[in-house]
Amino acid sequence: MLVSEDSQLVDGLLLFSYPLHPPRKPDQLRTSHFPKLNKPAFFVHGTRDPFGTISEMKSALKLIPAWHILFEVEGAGHDLLIKKTIGELPVRVLSEFQTFVKRCAA
Repeated sequence: MLVSEDSQLVDGLLLFSYPLHPPRKPDQLRTSHFPKLNKPAFFVHGTRDPFGTISEMKSALKLIPAWHILFEVEGAGHDLLIKKTIGELPVRVLSEFQTFVKRCAA
């Protein structure tokens, strides 16, 4: 990831459905750059995402030395779509991200 090589590019990261590994290939983690991330990172991830379970995400995020949060979207896959709450998700993510940014700035 470019930010791990040049941290001056951004003040923080907002990542939607980070592909932790290819579906059904949890041994092929895409985390080698995580220990170099020194900017705050807010991850939005579905609980049914085949690119990484919530447990796998929590474990991988421990590699990131900077402040980070995992915002779980219950019942969502990689596309983050849940028909019954589709209109609510952007508002929820924005609200949580704003809170995250304020905490990082403090």
